Amino acid sequence: MAHPLDAAVWWHVYPLGACDAPIRDRYPGDEGHRLRRLTAWVDYAADLGATGLLLGPVFDSVAHGYDTLDHCRIDPRLGDDHDFAELIEACRARDLDVILDGVFNHVAREHRFVADGGPVARDDDGRAVGWEGDMTLAELDHDDPATLDFVVDVMEYWLERGAAGWRLDVAYAVPAEFWAAAVARVRERFPDAVFLGEMIHGDYADFAQRSELDTMTQYELWKAIWSSIKDANFFELSHALGRHQEFSSRARMQTFVGNHDVDRIATAVGATGSALAHAVVLTLPGLPSIYAGDERGVEGAKGEGFGADDALRPPLPASPLDAGQEGMALRDTVAAFVWLRRNNPWWATADLEVVDVANERLVYRLRAGDRAAEVALVLGEECSVRVTVDGEVVFAQAWG
Repeated sequence: MAHPLDAAVWWHVYPLGACDAPIRDRYPGDEGHRLRRLTAWVDYAADLGATGLLLGPVFDSVAHGYDTLDHCRIDPRLGDDHDFAELIEACRARDLDVILDGVFNHVAREHRFVADGGPVARDDDGRAVGWEGDMTLAELDHDDPATLDFVVDVMEYWLERGAAGWRLDVAYAVPAEFWAAAVARVRERFPDAVFLGEMIHGDYADFAQRSELDTMTQYELWKAIWSSIKDANFFELSHALGRHQEFSSRARMQTFVGNHDVDRIATAVGATGSALAHAVVLTLPGLPSIYAGDERGVEGAKGEGFGADDALRPPLPASPLDAGQEGMALRDTVAAFVWLRRNNPWWATADLEVVDVANERLVYRLRAGDRAAEVALVLGEECSVRVTVDGEVVFAQAWG
């Protein structure tokens, strides 16, 4: 039986950056209704073929959003509850889900829990424990029942206000059993809520099964896609596809070629390489996302220091009309693959097999019941992608 996530493709946005909010250079009166800039892009996302917005942090925080101060308040730099409600309504009008980013592993050191004796992890002297040595953050104590109650309350608060699910930041750092307990309680009231866990390394499927999360970020595949294109070494991707098939046989993987934490795909492999990368991620089993701007070839490399991620998280133009025509050829190619994916939801859970591989050529096949698809990729002086579904060519494009 088809699952609602089988046809899902998410457009991933980091709102503080996309809406041009001040991140570290805070100043008195820096509040604003900046979330409206994102609302202006809802039609664009829907026309691209997305079925949902995967949002970065939107809650009140000290700086970058992952240092939360209040999980039940929209960050004043982005706006207020009314602005959020307008975004939800605009998305509903275009049948887009909204997935929120929940930072439940840690909070800002200025969070009320730290001073008020709340459920944060503490050392032998009673001081809040920083996360991975970052003393601007305080780890939550996931053995304390109050933490579970808090997380469930926050999740349900925003699900009541129209969110469709949650991305769980650094989910791997929280015991899988904690997530399983939280998900079970939330699904008593919201059985269709979606839960995405962030995980960098390890057995993604095992964690998904133990945590009861719907899907996990597949970083191994991300690395293999851009690296194999950059180095003209499809043997690397072939190996990763074998791993991806094994993971996907046990759980749904969340696939991507870009997000708010990694070099832009166009920076890594160029515009043509970006087209190939999106072709791959949108024709594989899993739940794909597109990082806003990648579909137009926006560039940016991770830096160093406090502003290391700034280039990865630039402002969106005020509206799609203000974006101009630059990158629209790539956007049209990506959109073609998004709609191809939407029209073939069986790809999400298909069996995957590599049938031909060389340094600059890769062919893989998807099968589900009596359905079959084949994707052929070629690198070199002329790069190309060819997709057949049930023996019929449905996409073919070459770049010189």
